[in-house]
Amino acid sequence: MSRYRRYDGGDPLAPPVDLAEALDEIGHDVMAGYSPERAMREFLRRGGTDQTGLDDLARRVAERRREMLRRHDLDGTLQQVRELLDRAVLEERKQLARDVTMDDADRAFREMQLDSLSPNTAAAVTELAAYDWQSREAAEAYEEIKDLLGRELLDQRFAGMKQALEGATDEDRAAVNEMLTDLNDLLEKHRQGTDTQADFEEFMAKHGQFFPEGPRDIDELLDALAARAAAAQRMLNSMSPDQRQELMELSQQAFGSPALTEQLARMDANLQALRPGEDWTGSESFEGSEGLGLGDGTGVLQDLAELDRLADQLAQSYDGARLDDVDLDALARQLGERAAVDARTLQRLEQALRDSGYLRRGTDGQYRLSPRAMRQLGQALLRDVAQRMSGRQGQRDLRAAGAAGELSGASRAWEFGDTEPWDLPRTVLNGVRRRVAEQAAELGAADVSALALRMEDIEVQETEARTQAAVALLVDTSFSMAMDGRWVPMKRTALALHTLIRTRFRGDRLQLITFGRSARVMDIEELTALDARWDKGTNLHHALLLANRHFRKHPEAQPVLLVVTDGEPTSHLEPDGEVHFSYPPHPLTIAYAVRELDHVRRMGAQTTFFRLGEDPGLARFVDSMARRVEGRVVAPELDDLGAAVVGSYLDGRIPASSYRDHFGDWMGGRGFWVSGG
Repeated sequence: MSRYRRYDGGDPLAPPVDLAEALDEIGHDVMAGYSPERAMREFLRRGGTDQTGLDDLARRVAERRREMLRRHDLDGTLQQVRELLDRAVLEERKQLARDVTMDDADRAFREMQLDSLSPNTAAAVTELAAYDWQSREAAEAYEEIKDLLGRELLDQRFAGMKQALEGATDEDRAAVNEMLTDLNDLLEKHRQGTDTQADFEEFMAKHGQFFPEGPRDIDELLDALAARAAAAQRMLNSMSPDQRQELMELSQQAFGSPALTEQLARMDANLQALRPGEDWTGSESFEGSEGLGLGDGTGVLQDLAELDRLADQLAQSYDGARLDDVDLDALARQLGERAAVDARTLQRLEQALRDSGYLRRGTDGQYRLSPRAMRQLGQALLRDVAQRMSGRQGQRDLRAAGAAGELSGASRAWEFGDTEPWDLPRTVLNGVRRRVAEQAAELGAADVSALALRMEDIEVQETEARTQAAVALLVDTSFSMAMDGRWVPMKRTALALHTLIRTRFRGDRLQLITFGRSARVMDIEELTALDARWDKGTNLHHALLLANRHFRKHPEAQPVLLVVTDGEPTSHLEPDGEVHFSYPPHPLTIAYAVRELDHVRRMGAQTTFFRLGEDPGLARFVDSMARRVEGRVVAPELDDLGAAVVGSYLDGRIPASSYRDHFGDWMGGRGFWVSGG
């Protein structure tokens, strides 16, 4: 059997969600020390440029909740009863005044009864239960009170009953009483565990018109009834003691008999026993002036409970939380269809991130960025680096190709200053296409005899330099790097350089070396996920030891040493392998670092120091170290660190003239050269 339901929104022909922005943001947060799982959660909370996030939806849920409490009051039914009572008394007084046939003693007695009515509405209604009304309008108003109370009490437990029983006959009320009796019998059998599905089906066949939601079994029926009854109890709990007492007294007059309240009390007791997990004791503080009847008030309490559930679902703060937990139907009811569509898009985005292969679960159960995600993130960082390095307006792709060396197999349009060989087939074809387009009308589509090449037709063959380099990137991971906000730029720099070498200079050998109190070799995945270190110490000596070991492993390659640091060396390795720390720097620490740097110079390494910060002691130390190895010092701003490191690497990979033609002033005016070798 097929089951149909209302379409839940969204464009069925919409393209898959765009993960580019999400991956960029997640990658940035991972570099800042977040786990990939937490970074994904944070992006879903914030949302994207054109995508509403969970925080915004949660804010709207909280605003709607506050607005409902500010607008409403719970004495709507009591107000209606007071108005009906005042009308009944007024109409009765009018009738007594104009009835000239009435005995004066009888009139005086009745007026005395009306004058002595209790100021308490519930007590006054009770006192008038046996009153012999002389006015037909007054009697109708009083009967309306009893009818209203009955319908409101039923509407508290069965939504829509107030409207359904408007103008009901005695037979309709008898049917309600019969339904309540049968319902309580069914609930009590269920409490005893003696009911069957047949009992439920028999009950629904007889009384199904009272349950338009169509429960399919006793549990669905219980869930619906208990949620409504618990909301009704919370409404009573939210009233003032005087309001609650007055309402309880009035309820005895519902339909002119206490039988209805007795059946409802019996039902509530059964439901509380069967669904103790519902909130039967909560309350709310209503501050508004818009009175709510019992049924409408119960509906508002249900809405408030639904808003609370949505707030929990949107917070995603419980174990195993997933966006699939968000009730889209409830969100649409409370905030509108647009909110449900936004939440559904977030669900699709979360699922796409988990299914795309960008996140993978490790053996410890935690998510990590996959190699595919690392490549995409690195390419994005490299494009940003290229934009900073390129002097051309709008140029975003870093092109190390097209300089000099072996043909890469690709071609590009000729630009002023290019010295690469022409790609003759592409050049001629470009000319033919242009002439055909220009002269097709006069010469015919096949007549190209008047072909003459123009400058815009020319394409040159791209080339790539094929010299091999052994690159050691030493990045400072000391306390000050994290404290001064240099942690993420350092990681972005390492990933950009790693991506460049892996994609454009595959023959080069890159080793990433971190140095804090001690040094170690890391792969890019480990460095990207590295949390900020708070240990004091800058062990350049140990880092240079590891760099020299890397260079010796590749004797055929040109050594390239890149050092990113924001502090003088303050620790070194002792001969026994222990780390010695001293601040201010111990002369022996400096001596050990200088000794290893001399080994770098003897290997002929191209060396660049990237100095972060304006510490004078660091500046003096770095300047002297650079002069010692005929290297250079760059003091970039943090935003330009990646461009500075990549540019320094490319200086050794691309002939200087061609490099300048391609990138112009790669520093772009930010940062400055301090010294050069």
